[in-house]
Amino acid sequence: MNIKQDTINALRFLSVDAIQKANSGHPGLPLGAAPIVYSLWQNAMKFNNKDASWEDRDRFILSAGHGSSLQYAALCLYGYGLTTEDLKNFRQLDSKTPGHPEYRHTRGVETSTGPLGQGIANAVGMAAAEAHLAAKFNREGFPIVNHFTYALVGDGCLEEGISYEACSFAGAHKLGKLIVLYDNNDITIEGKTQITFSEDISERFRAQNWQVIKVDLVKNPDNVLMITNAIRKAQKEKEKPSLIIFKTKIGYGSPLEDNQKCHGSPLGEENLKKTREKLGWEHAPFEIPEEIFKHAGSAGRRGARAERAWKRMFSEYEAIFPDLAAEYKKEVRSSSFDLSPLKEMTFEKPVSTRQASFDILQQVAKLVPQLMGGSADLGPSNLSFMKDSPDCSFGDFSAENYAGRNIHFGIREHAMAAIANGMQLHGGIRAYCATFFVFSDYCKNAIRLSALMEIPVTYILTHDSIGVGEDGPTHEPVEQLIGLRAIPGLKVFRPADAKETVAAWLSALTGTQPTALVLSRQNLPVYEGSNLNALKGGYVIDDCKGTPDVLLIATGSEVEPCVKAKELLAKEKIKARVISMPCFEEFEKQSDAYQEKVMPSSVKARVCVEAASPYSWYRYAGEKGEIVSMNSFGVSGPAPKLFEKFGFTAENIAEKAKLSLQKCQ
Repeated sequence: MNIKQDTINALRFLSVDAIQKANSGHPGLPLGAAPIVYSLWQNAMKFNNKDASWEDRDRFILSAGHGSSLQYAALCLYGYGLTTEDLKNFRQLDSKTPGHPEYRHTRGVETSTGPLGQGIANAVGMAAAEAHLAAKFNREGFPIVNHFTYALVGDGCLEEGISYEACSFAGAHKLGKLIVLYDNNDITIEGKTQITFSEDISERFRAQNWQVIKVDLVKNPDNVLMITNAIRKAQKEKEKPSLIIFKTKIGYGSPLEDNQKCHGSPLGEENLKKTREKLGWEHAPFEIPEEIFKHAGSAGRRGARAERAWKRMFSEYEAIFPDLAAEYKKEVRSSSFDLSPLKEMTFEKPVSTRQASFDILQQVAKLVPQLMGGSADLGPSNLSFMKDSPDCSFGDFSAENYAGRNIHFGIREHAMAAIANGMQLHGGIRAYCATFFVFSDYCKNAIRLSALMEIPVTYILTHDSIGVGEDGPTHEPVEQLIGLRAIPGLKVFRPADAKETVAAWLSALTGTQPTALVLSRQNLPVYEGSNLNALKGGYVIDDCKGTPDVLLIATGSEVEPCVKAKELLAKEKIKARVISMPCFEEFEKQSDAYQEKVMPSSVKARVCVEAASPYSWYRYAGEKGEIVSMNSFGVSGPAPKLFEKFGFTAENIAEKAKLSLQKCQ
């Protein structure tokens, strides 16, 4: 028995048999990449299958998430609790083995992958987090943060633009603990990659300051020594991230080898039979000899020993550096912090919510030492940086100063959001990132994954409406609010003033949901009636005596003309209540009684006001209500002129209120 070869084949056939039973999946990658995964897990990767949350474990990211059956096969063989029964339920309802890897769903999966390129960008974030925490906590002789991040990618991952953004960031920051394993089989769904993808990848990565290592596995696919040596070489390079290009054949060993037909469809029973014959695998589907489990188990035992040694080192570290060890425990193992000082913040003068957010951010930075983030080259505009003060220095994260907490992501919005996800997933970091609201479209796939994984990344999105003004319609967000509100599990806060911005930050820093802070460029009043009830998502900010005749409901800067419209209506003996709705998602969580108290169902006359798409508002406007919104793109000009042009004035809102009242008669 050749135990190495048999374990590689066990990975292959657990993968393809699961796909065949499900009659769904991608067998090509597992057949070609199984020896890469085997060599990594068996010989190089540091993990303890008994403690999947050990902080100093190596991270493995399957960026090519369509090859999930290979990861599940590895988790099964290497003792993470997946059984062959779980593999038999591949892609079935409520199974532990869904179609693509899902964070929080399957033990040992570090991030949800599948949208190509996201995983490699997550891996960059994890490597950045490792570098930061190592700089912060390691001391001579005590490398308590000392692990690698590995990402297995395919041709598709590197075709996606996000990979260029993320890998450029990694090279610029010399993230030497990042190792990307490239399964280069030159096949995608439509055929040979050369029809669309012809650049020299090795030169591309060298130009981005990466070490590039090439391993040709075409003639000798299962050469474990070559693969392991390449990984060892990558581990030794400390100044550059490493790309190992493994030349492979998709669908290796099957009659569909080197053919796009095996990329995304089961092989079929006859082809599986022939694959078994060619590779010498005589076992029935899901039948794995006990010797293979024992062999794979040695890697887990190696990891368990490594964790025990790490714990002994940490005990010594704690004795010599007690304060630092206590800080490590608090920051890396805990997500609780005292935010009560934020509730005491006061604002007396009109201020933009981006400026209010900046002031709040400075306090948060001191209260939450894990806070780390920055902007896509817009820090001075969206006020998203932590400012040094005499009593506190935050610094810039760079290859020269990994301890810095301010990140310059560069003009890389998509990668920025996915890198922030990776940092948050790594642990020990509370990640945020920032850009103009209109550019949230570039970030959306990563924002969606933040919500899917339930990780509390904070997105600072400024210049929130036609208030951008002179920059014109290319920079004036119209449809973005409804787009983000449509993402399940994402909190979208558009505060009306500085006090509501405090509430938005408080909400962002509690719970597991990601939060989008949608903030104004222009100054907004500080309302007497605004308060931390904004945490409930919607509340009465300016009321009338008795039962109102009409409800004026708005978010952000549009609360101001509603307050003025209330005064105009009062002159005509019409009683109006102004409701601020900074966060629909939080309002919908409140009790029916609370929602009824704020927005009485008996009051049918309503005007909903927001300088954005109307589609969020129909459920609140009702049949008799009016909506003042944007039904077109904006234009270029001074912001006050734009608000007037598109009807966001007290006078127009008052007229709409009277129109709604007429409908109710």
